[in-house]
Amino acid sequence: MDNFATFVQFIDQWAWIGWLVLIALFLVIEMLTLDFTFLMLSFGSLVGLVTDFVGIPIWVQVLIAAAAAALFILFLRPPLLKRLRRGEDPTKSNVDALIDLRGIALHDITQISGQVKLSNGDTWTARTSTSVPIPQGSPIAVTAITGATATVRPVND
Repeated sequence: MDNFATFVQFIDQWAWIGWLVLIALFLVIEMLTLDFTFLMLSFGSLVGLVTDFVGIPIWVQVLIAAAAAALFILFLRPPLLKRLRRGEDPTKSNVDALIDLRGIALHDITQISGQVKLSNGDTWTARTSTSVPIPQGSPIAVTAITGATATVRPVND
């Protein structure tokens, strides 16, 4: 029992180093992810560090730090993310910009083969997602992009 008491006393005495290591670790991970989750965990660890300096037992420190991190994640992170993304360009780009884009079937389109010319001028290999073929010259709309192939559906204009 004497060894256990010595161990607990050792942990209580040096817990502040553990909190500093956690804060640094979470900040480094945050710099790699840029998602504010690990920033909130580092804030929670900072609260744990403060509770250690006050002299609260280690098990209470961990509970308070976990609760603080959860509160930061639930209440501070969402407005920070919203503010960060406020100036984002809402225009779709890349493959997302092709979804629902209209075009014309250049060849008959089946589940195996076909070709379309989209309204942006691009020509794509195409397939239909249904068993019903789309005849040449029919208007189409893109429903998905898989690799270099557009999945299309017929459009009734």
